[in-house]
Amino acid sequence: MTSNDTINQFTENLFWDTDVTTLDLNKFPAYIIQRVLEYGEMQDWRLINKIYGLPKIVEVCKGLRTLDPVCLSFICAISHTKKEDYRCYRIRQSNPTLWNS
Repeated sequence: MTSNDTINQFTENLFWDTDVTTLDLNKFPAYIIQRVLEYGEMQDWRLINKIYGLPKIVEVCKGLRTLDPVCLSFICAISHTKKEDYRCYRIRQSNPTLWNS
């Protein structure tokens, strides 16, 4: 199965702003994983878990600059990791806003 065939298995609206013919699973794992976590459905999650595996997903998520708090909690819960290990959590903590304090 080619990369394009796999991309076409994702929910149709997941990559609405991207030309899916140029989307490569190996070149852009962070983009794909973040999109699926924040906007995808359960079938999309199962697909990236099958493609990348949980260790790779966790590794990529730890390096993301932004990640929705619900998605961060989800990935921490299923991988048994701490929020403090994730870059997006540390950045958010070091830049508090008045409404988040």
